[in-house]
Amino acid sequence: MNKEIHLVGLNYKTAPVEVRERFALTDPAILAKGIVPLDDVVREYLILSTCNRVEIMAVARGDEAREHLVAHWAGACGSPPADLEPYVYHHRGPDAVRHLFSVAAGLDSMVLGEPQILGQLKDAYRTSLEKNSAKVILNRLLHKAFSTAKRIRTETGVASSAVSISYAAVELAKRIFDDFGQVKAMLIGAGEMAELAATHLVGAGIDSIRVTNRTFERAVQLAARFKGEAVPFDLLPAHLAEVDIVISSTGAHEPIIRASDMKKVLKARKHRPMFFIDIAVPRDIDPDVNSLDNIYLYDIDDLKEVVEENLGRRRDEAEKGARIVEEESAAFARWLKSLELQPTLIDLVRRGEAVAREELERTLGRLGQLTPEARSALEAMLGAVVKKMNHEPISFLKDHFGNGETDCLYISLARRMFNLDGETPPEDAHFGRLCPGRKECRQANCNCRNPQKD
Repeated sequence: MNKEIHLVGLNYKTAPVEVRERFALTDPAILAKGIVPLDDVVREYLILSTCNRVEIMAVARGDEAREHLVAHWAGACGSPPADLEPYVYHHRGPDAVRHLFSVAAGLDSMVLGEPQILGQLKDAYRTSLEKNSAKVILNRLLHKAFSTAKRIRTETGVASSAVSISYAAVELAKRIFDDFGQVKAMLIGAGEMAELAATHLVGAGIDSIRVTNRTFERAVQLAARFKGEAVPFDLLPAHLAEVDIVISSTGAHEPIIRASDMKKVLKARKHRPMFFIDIAVPRDIDPDVNSLDNIYLYDIDDLKEVVEENLGRRRDEAEKGARIVEEESAAFARWLKSLELQPTLIDLVRRGEAVAREELERTLGRLGQLTPEARSALEAMLGAVVKKMNHEPISFLKDHFGNGETDCLYISLARRMFNLDGETPPEDAHFGRLCPGRKECRQANCNCRNPQKD
């Protein structure tokens, strides 16, 4: 096949973050220039660029694709190809399809099964459509990637278990509280872990979040991001009685919440349950707090056990996902292979239509003037005859195509049998072609009138 699917890229496995940043393809100024020109080498392409990977998927000429794509990619980033090459992987044909399907389903992500990559891939596809760089093959391929990802998420549990500390914390909280819409949360600390926890809390349905931090301005900034309330750090004890979930991640060197403090808080809450998640090292919450009734306390070690257990589950489910990727890749390969048959099927239909038109004009010349209704009836009849005559050979070709080595033979026979290439056969085309090379033809029941000579 002259044009194949190729994928060149780098990711968190092959390149450090400074390299991924250097060769990222997200800068509007770079994108405006156009990364890869559509020419005789590249017919279609799509660019996926995230913090963990940069990949170019293309329909391109096989022998030149990698070098061509890497050269344009590096050039767009103002670097020589030699600086990019050591970090690049290249997948071709079925391997490229399998890789894309795995990426779409989160099976190739740093966090196994994470869903964000699918949305990023959809954005990349939308951009390629706007630039008219994704056409017949990539359109079909990307839609197949989306449906494959959906099938994997539906039929496996690859994305159902918490595999980050912050996410695991929120998942544990769900076991305590039935309705997150009525739950109030407090974040102690305003760093990255607190921000991630806030993201997961909001995603789970909590819309009441308070943030406290020793540096009040940081608390104000984080609270504003999630439409929450910033609380002065010295007023923390008073606010604890009003919240149900507390996630703490400060840099304190000793506990900031002790059992003696919580006895007063529980009394004020009338002993309604509270859920504490301590993801600080050293710990922010005295372990003795867990001995109090109606308080559930988890520290980072507890969460790590949950994460490791869930990662194991995800890996098991990922094996099921990999089998689905293989099935869907094979189905796409069959469709892609069928494209080789399409020109022959089109030529076969056109040949029948051309013969029908020729015979119709010849017949109309003998019949003289006909009414529009009669002419329309003749045209409809010939059209139906052509369809019926073509039905069996077309069905045969479709049913038997895609089995490997015989594909070219079927196309060749069909084109020769129906003379789809308009070749002029020699005068003796039907004589002696099947006879052995002897002076006389001795085949039984042979109608040969021009036996081949030695």
